[in-house]
Amino acid sequence: MVAVNRSLVYRNDLKLTYSLQQSAAKVVLSVRQLQIETTINRQDVLVHEVSLELREGEMLALIGESGSGKSLTASAIAGLLPNTLKVSGEIVFNDYDLMKLKERQWKQLRGKHIGWVFQDYQSSFTPYLTIGSQLIEIVRTHEPLSRREAKQVVLSWLNRVDVPAEHAYSSYPFQLSGGQRQRIALAAALMLKPSLLIADEPTTALDVLNSKKIMDLIIELQAETGCAVLFITHDLRQVWGRANELAVMRRGRVVESGITSRVRERPDDPYTRELFAACPRLIPPGELEEVMSFATERCLFSE
Repeated sequence: MVAVNRSLVYRNDLKLTYSLQQSAAKVVLSVRQLQIETTINRQDVLVHEVSLELREGEMLALIGESGSGKSLTASAIAGLLPNTLKVSGEIVFNDYDLMKLKERQWKQLRGKHIGWVFQDYQSSFTPYLTIGSQLIEIVRTHEPLSRREAKQVVLSWLNRVDVPAEHAYSSYPFQLSGGQRQRIALAAALMLKPSLLIADEPTTALDVLNSKKIMDLIIELQAETGCAVLFITHDLRQVWGRANELAVMRRGRVVESGITSRVRERPDDPYTRELFAACPRLIPPGELEEVMSFATERCLFSE
């Protein structure tokens, strides 16, 4: 969670503008002291007292090493954790206390108000049904539309995510490429115009070009729908320039959070600095010989 006045230390127009927009935007998601622990055999705390806040039209990137608790945190927000895990704390979504919802209420909330894009695009759809029939079912589950009206909604969104609409509509998932399926998964999550989109590693299985297209598409559709985005990723390149705020997780804890530009320029926690240093970067031509010389010396010394 980031207090609004933190950004006042920055004096350029872009950061000041974001500060003013943030102060006016509605809080969509508020997580307070979230704790997740196991209940089988022995108690292990997997997520420790995590607090986050996400506003309308904002993207919060949740980053950290594998096993740090990012996906567990997102699953707790969407009510998707198994009964073998105990969740405590406070999760408030658009004034709903999610900790008190029953399964019937969750079914009404998911999809319509909380959308989700999974990292495994291959299992996002049932392989035995056409894409069109699955998307129509999603629409008609939450909206009182005829099949013909629902089909028009589906075709419109397939066009918006830049896939051949009629072809994709009548195709089975295995007949489409990975990039196309991930775009369609994004359409499925956004066509009901949810207030919150959770994107859990949505570009993991895609190449660099398709990853960029998916991320650009998320930003474009977010601007159209006004939804808040909780973006989980290992790829820091996807975060810079896209996420408004950043939360760094390690061993189930948020070790640092804040406006992305501030955290990137002046990280406070040693783990954050270590994480950023591990991100591959292009070496300026003037430094190449020095780096190669250093690497050669290290190799010779190790021998």
